[in-house]
Amino acid sequence: MIRRSSFFLFFFFCFAAENSSSSIPVNVGVILDFDEVGRMWLSCISMSLLDFYAAHGDYKTRLVLHTRDSKDDVVSAAVAAVDLISNVKAEAIIGPTTSKQANFVIELGEKAQVPIISFTASVPSLASIKRPYFFRSRDSDKTQLKAIAAIVKNFGWREVVPIYVDDLYGVGILPYLFDALQAVGASVPYQSAISPWASDVDILKELYKLKTMQTRVFIVHMLPSLGARLFTKAKEAGMMSTGYVWIMTDGVTNLLSLLNDSTIDSMQGVLGVRPCVRKTKELKNFRLRWKRKLHREQPDLVDAELDIYGWLAYDATMALAMAIEEVAGNSTNLVMKEANVSSNLLLETIGVSKNGKKLSEALSSISFKGLTGDFHFVNQQLQSSAIQIVNINGVEPKGIGFWTSERGLFKRWKLNSTTNVYSTSQSKLATIIWPGEPTSNPKGWDIATSGKRLRIGVPVKDGFTEFVKVTRNVKTNITDVTGYCVDVFDAVMDQLPYDVAYDYFPFANSEGESAGTYNDLIHQVYLGEFDVVVGDVTILAKRSIYVDFAMPYTEASISMVVPIKDTKNDNALIFLKPFKLDLWVTTFCSFVAVAFVIWVLEHRINKSFRGPPSQQAGTSLWFAFSTMVFSPQEKVLNNLARIVVIIWSVVVLIITQSYTASLSSLLTVQQLQPSVTDVTELIRNREFVGYHKDSFVKEILIGLGFQDSQLLNYTSIEECQELLSKGSENGGIAAAFEQFPLVKLILARNCSNYASVEARTFMSKFPNQKKIANNIQQFKTRISFRFSSGA
Repeated sequence: MIRRSSFFLFFFFCFAAENSSSSIPVNVGVILDFDEVGRMWLSCISMSLLDFYAAHGDYKTRLVLHTRDSKDDVVSAAVAAVDLISNVKAEAIIGPTTSKQANFVIELGEKAQVPIISFTASVPSLASIKRPYFFRSRDSDKTQLKAIAAIVKNFGWREVVPIYVDDLYGVGILPYLFDALQAVGASVPYQSAISPWASDVDILKELYKLKTMQTRVFIVHMLPSLGARLFTKAKEAGMMSTGYVWIMTDGVTNLLSLLNDSTIDSMQGVLGVRPCVRKTKELKNFRLRWKRKLHREQPDLVDAELDIYGWLAYDATMALAMAIEEVAGNSTNLVMKEANVSSNLLLETIGVSKNGKKLSEALSSISFKGLTGDFHFVNQQLQSSAIQIVNINGVEPKGIGFWTSERGLFKRWKLNSTTNVYSTSQSKLATIIWPGEPTSNPKGWDIATSGKRLRIGVPVKDGFTEFVKVTRNVKTNITDVTGYCVDVFDAVMDQLPYDVAYDYFPFANSEGESAGTYNDLIHQVYLGEFDVVVGDVTILAKRSIYVDFAMPYTEASISMVVPIKDTKNDNALIFLKPFKLDLWVTTFCSFVAVAFVIWVLEHRINKSFRGPPSQQAGTSLWFAFSTMVFSPQEKVLNNLARIVVIIWSVVVLIITQSYTASLSSLLTVQQLQPSVTDVTELIRNREFVGYHKDSFVKEILIGLGFQDSQLLNYTSIEECQELLSKGSENGGIAAAFEQFPLVKLILARNCSNYASVEARTFMSKFPNQKKIANNIQQFKTRISFRFSSGA
């Protein structure tokens, strides 16, 4: 069938040339793998020429196609290229299929100055050096790698493992993939290369190796023949379940129509990227005509679905026909120059095309609207307008968003959008069905199957279990760890961008009791018995020598809890309590001063302020004091005296109101004050004080000056309240020194009988205790941890 098709193409264009006196036949080579896909691409190439010359019947050139089967082999492709250049005198070559074939054919084209137009070779390195006769009618892999990097950044994944075919097509993207991932803050901890000839056993072996690692994000770059086997075995290995992320390059995504239903079923939840091609009327019409043509000429391919490479082949062929017609307008001799050598070596017999340079320049300037969009070479490479992101969900891939270098990721294509902001919001993509159909986005990490689970040490306490509580079921021998500190730690671990497996282990002896102090518990991390300690652990300078501490999540201070006393006075002199003595004296002096001023201003002109000295003094004082309760009978005649009276009336009003309010408060409100406010008083009176058992507070109290005999410990809130209620004289304590989070628990139980005094209140009494003061500034309840690896 291939030979008949090739003969038909050659006969048709030769016949058209012979029957048109003005037509110039131009030989063009086509090198493809003549498998099912290659035959479909060849039909698109022939349709492109039919459509082009049907629309431009007046053009004087006619392309004559000479097809060669490269047989999926590099040598066969190179031999075919030599034959087309040397014997057929081809002015240009369309193809070949793969990047490794193109690598050799391009060199031959450069030697003969024959343009090589590939619509499938995507390895960026093919165009990394200046090759004026190589044209790629598609974008390179660098574009899609940037789109994949944007997806990785979008979901916050920090590590990615590429799985690629071990040949030029697979290895060629690695430098560009590393650059793209590095730009978004992701790294590649491992590279998985799979041979093109790998057996199913080899693939499974590599997959199981990947499964033992922590990274769960994989980028697959290979062709469908190998990719189908990879995903089938990945499902068999249990790697298509919840937590895994698979992203395909367009090597597989563009050719999903070639995969059978069972393979598609094993790929559910996989993401893929591919060039975005807008669905236009022209494209829809072409697909219908192509189907009819394929049904007539190759009925065995009637159920085949055309992929994007067929459309690219159509546009590339049309661009070549335009360029040759442009060159023919300025030249009448489209032939090869014979090689001027005497050697019989095959490569040295290749001639040089007279029109290769002109044809290359013409191709570079071609611009038209093709099936895939605007067709124009930039640096001899077609530029992709956008990348489409798809999700394998069901039989057909579902589009979930797009990516462009200008806009980044976005969900819907808007023709008139003016947004140029690079977005990394997850809302910019439609709903994604991940492998295993989880309800949340994968974190990209998981505990390695070959790794150990973290051992989390927790303190065992009899009291203050609101922070950490260890409950052991004797029948089932299952230990349950709960509490505020545990909830905080679990919440932090849930927010990590990867999964970490861990188990809680109580720091207890064989009888289930505490195995030591908090210092002993912290030291277990240093010894490697625990990887992490979670609890109401306080940071100390000496502890930080052995372990690292996380950020604090509660307030930091030391407080003194003391009983409160009612200072309400019921004696007869309570009416004197609202004002202090100095205020009473000031008020009395003010009355006398006002009386004297009024007398000075009034006694000369006012008869009421005349008479014997005793009467004048009595009248003046009576006038000043009477303004507190009623208006005096004596009239004031002097204007200055009136001003003084007005000011004094306002002052008296303020004094009386303040006195009334203070006295009412003393008579009605219970006066509750801490029984002790000064730590020096406790030390001087040799009062007993308490602290939480196994707490570092004991060291602080001894440093403050307390004797060891003055210190009593307690294990629970109830025991602390009992000691405080007894008092120091009756075998209890006068005050309890505790960290602020524990103080709040004590006061929450009985706030009416106890009050707290902040650490700074009593620490200020000891300016010489600099070291202790610095430690108290660092007292912060934290999650403390230190990985045994020293990280």
